[in-house]
Amino acid sequence: MPEKEEAMFRSADMSLVQLYVPTDVARDIIYKIGQLNIIQFRDLNSKVNEFQRSFVKELRRLDNVERQYNLFKRELVLRNIDIASFPYDMNIPQQTDIDELLENSQLLEDRVVQLKDSVETLYDNQKYLKQFRYTIQSVDNFFASQSDDVPAAGAETALLSQYDIGRAEDHVRSASSFISGVINRDKVAALQQILWRVLRGNLYYHSEELPESIYDAKHNTYVDKNSFIIFSHGSIIHDRIKKICESLDADLYDVDTLSSRRVEQLLEVNSKLTDLSTVLVESENALSSELIAISRDLGKWWEILAREKAVYQAMNRCDYDGSRKTLIAEGWVPTDSISDLTSSIQAYDQSQSIPTIINILDTNKTPPTFARTNKFTYAFQSICDAYGVGKYQEINPGLPTIITFPFMFAIMFGDLGHGFIVALAAGTLVWNEKKLATIKRDEIFDMAYTGRYILLLMGLFSMYTGFIYNDIFSKSMNLFTSGWEWPEKFAIGETLHAKYSGSPYIFGLDPAWHGTENALLFSNSYKMKLSILMGYIHMTYSYFFSLFNYRYFNSMIDIVGNFIPGLLFMQGIFGYLSLCIVYKWTVNWFAIQKQPPGLLNMLISMFLSPGTVAEPLYSGQATVQLFLLTIALICVPWLLLVKPLYLKRQLDREAAANAQYSQLPNDDLEDVHHDADAGDDDDEDHEEHGFGDIVIHQVIHTIEFCLNCVSHTASYLRLWALSLAHAQLSTVLWSMTIGNAFGSTGIVGVFAIVFLFAMWFTLTVCILVVMEGTSAMLHSLRLHWVESMSKYFEGGGVLYEPFGFKGLLDNVL
Repeated sequence: MPEKEEAMFRSADMSLVQLYVPTDVARDIIYKIGQLNIIQFRDLNSKVNEFQRSFVKELRRLDNVERQYNLFKRELVLRNIDIASFPYDMNIPQQTDIDELLENSQLLEDRVVQLKDSVETLYDNQKYLKQFRYTIQSVDNFFASQSDDVPAAGAETALLSQYDIGRAEDHVRSASSFISGVINRDKVAALQQILWRVLRGNLYYHSEELPESIYDAKHNTYVDKNSFIIFSHGSIIHDRIKKICESLDADLYDVDTLSSRRVEQLLEVNSKLTDLSTVLVESENALSSELIAISRDLGKWWEILAREKAVYQAMNRCDYDGSRKTLIAEGWVPTDSISDLTSSIQAYDQSQSIPTIINILDTNKTPPTFARTNKFTYAFQSICDAYGVGKYQEINPGLPTIITFPFMFAIMFGDLGHGFIVALAAGTLVWNEKKLATIKRDEIFDMAYTGRYILLLMGLFSMYTGFIYNDIFSKSMNLFTSGWEWPEKFAIGETLHAKYSGSPYIFGLDPAWHGTENALLFSNSYKMKLSILMGYIHMTYSYFFSLFNYRYFNSMIDIVGNFIPGLLFMQGIFGYLSLCIVYKWTVNWFAIQKQPPGLLNMLISMFLSPGTVAEPLYSGQATVQLFLLTIALICVPWLLLVKPLYLKRQLDREAAANAQYSQLPNDDLEDVHHDADAGDDDDEDHEEHGFGDIVIHQVIHTIEFCLNCVSHTASYLRLWALSLAHAQLSTVLWSMTIGNAFGSTGIVGVFAIVFLFAMWFTLTVCILVVMEGTSAMLHSLRLHWVESMSKYFEGGGVLYEPFGFKGLLDNVL
């Protein structure tokens, strides 16, 4: 087997293949291709309606089975039954197995639906009987209370004077003398208000809360309810009350007014409830047993169904000739994988009478972009693809991002302790990646798991920059001998001045700077200039990627008309500024007793006052700056004119050639038009551009490039700002929490240290690690998307998405 192309610096070389597949084995061949996961099928039926394609009937059958499986899944989730996982068998299922699966699915659906309807009916009956029982008890309680204390006549109880409500007399009263029922508790107030307004207060209303919530099988919820009794005059008013109650979804029950009859009703309801509960338990057990049996195989069935459905969807993208019994497919394949495709199909064809024919087509169509990744590089490639898919075989930004993204993050997040926390969390994800890959993850945790290697490098790089900054949880480390010496004798109140010993600190920032009055001033200047240098380096090497792209695509005009003037413009201004920063660091200004000049004012004066230097940095500075400014000004018309004029010349040549073609004899002219039409059909993305479009495009490019050189360089100051903010916030958090605990002793001191340490650690993780880390990560992402990738990334590509069976059920099970 030939070695695979790495396809990380550039996307893999792609080829367009054509397959002639006999109809009898078409399903099995496409299934075999899906197992290989190497072909991105072209839609040869793009002008055909989805419902008029060749295999719609098969897909409809599979859609129906998928509906049935979704029904099973809902019932399993409702009853907290997990779907069993399984190792999938890679063998191609026979068509008879699929037919049997479809038939069994229908039988299972009928069985489950029957049991489900039976259980829901039983629950509805149970609900009715429970509410009836509580209504009887409520009515009985009401009359019992009234027999002990007959209400006095008044505005609210005058209507009751017509009734004998003593239980001892047991006078025969009409069952329609009151209305009783059950209503949702949140609708009680609405019922009372509506009845009071409609009947103008001519009623008596009594309500009690039910002692238990009532299960509603229709909505799978438990509902709090109240029973109610309503007394009023006349059959017409009673009908109106019933309509109002029913409009609020109240359940009405006919409860007898005689206590003896109510006892009989209650005994009858209790007896029915007892019998119903027994039947309900048996029915629930039967349904649960059926669903448990289904859960053991549902994952396997669903995987088979998903693969079968994917196969027919792929076949619908192929050209099916029923008369010739042939399926014609076209698709993009990595060139180094064609041998895998050929050998796999040939191995299958050995058992078949008619072989599958594979042709490699010559085409001018633009292939999809395919960058090979593994579990380490996948996340880095994903964050680049989120900005845009690269043009076919242009330099892939995912490769340098592996180093530059976590490093830019670490410059803003430089702290040895915080970096260790991030690395520890990411290392846990990496160590347990196989176990975590098998469990179901929510959206946030899945993002962390997918980017576990990004987090790991972010943590390790942050530990490295924290070591350079000599910063661990806002404290310094005295690992080596300091380059500064403090006086041994000093007077109280005297301002101390350290003396430089002549031997610099071996690595990173000298700990002597921590705690000094000018520590912030020093680190502020250092990190600000460092961010400019990092931005210059990052943008310069990114800009050189455009040179490699131009050379690869043989675009000499882009090298001469875009790259060279752009490079001179950038280096003449910001390359010069970066060189001045480094040079300024190398000069011992204290030794020569000179005040170091401000570089920002120097750069502004370079444009506003050419040839004038108020505070010279080196000898001959005015001449050098004037020369560089002249070069930068020359580059602007160079960028504007060279490429458009060259392309105009090319257009004029093409116009002259077309004029010659128009003078050919008719037969030759028809051949030329036929070739041109064939070329147009073969290149769907062909687009004509006139000279005016070319000029406008180049003017926009020139303006954007010149302005972006300034704005993008300034944008890297976020490295300085976030690093400074992170360090200061870490210092404030330490001083306001655990820093206050070390002065106390005894039990109070122990309690203070434990409590304040817990507070400090929690806030450190939540604020400095999670929130600040997220902010630094987003800023690093912006520096790559905008400042770096804009220097060379063209985009506009189509992502390579081969037909395969991986991850078909990721969003289902």
